[in-house]
Amino acid sequence: MEKYFPLLILRMVGTWLIDQTFDAYVVGKEDAPGIVVLQEWWGVDFEIKNHAIKISQLDPGFKALIPDLYRGKVGLDVAEAQHLMDNLDWQGAVKDIRASVNWLKANGSKKLADPAQAKAPVQAHFGELDNFVGFSDVTAAKALEEKLKASGVPHEVHIYPGNAHAFMNRSPDGIQRRKGMGLPDEDEAAVELAWSRFKSWMTSHLSA
Repeated sequence: MEKYFPLLILRMVGTWLIDQTFDAYVVGKEDAPGIVVLQEWWGVDFEIKNHAIKISQLDPGFKALIPDLYRGKVGLDVAEAQHLMDNLDWQGAVKDIRASVNWLKANGSKKLADPAQAKAPVQAHFGELDNFVGFSDVTAAKALEEKLKASGVPHEVHIYPGNAHAFMNRSPDGIQRRKGMGLPDEDEAAVELAWSRFKSWMTSHLSA
């Protein structure tokens, strides 16, 4: 089954783990290094698909796969998104992510960034004004950085002044949704800087 998205094809594939099946969306060159792209709070919506497409187009090229952890459901407002997140089967989600990694390995991607491995390099991006306390606010960002330092894992933690939560969501619908949540949307330079850092990081750690 194929699903069409702006200019490129996001192919929907069924993947499996034991007796569990779920949908995933994949885009990119068949033999490119693989990246598992995880959905936000909202689910596999336009913004996550936009990010997967952008990742696949970064030089030298990557194959991005999004596992659908909500099984086709998407939060249309804050209350619905919170309900979906609160009811997520976290153990099942971890299995889905592992199955996604295995699918990429079995379908041409020899190199993957695997967050389940303690020695995997980690790059993180946070907005200075993020107010999701304990999850993605500055305090949480700095706590993550300290843990990464202690572990010895190669890492970068970037905090962007004057930016709030999900500042990289730049589609028209994403901007409208963020404005509806009272989040600022003015810093295109920070968005470009974050993508540039991401590209350099992934190219360094995944390219041959």
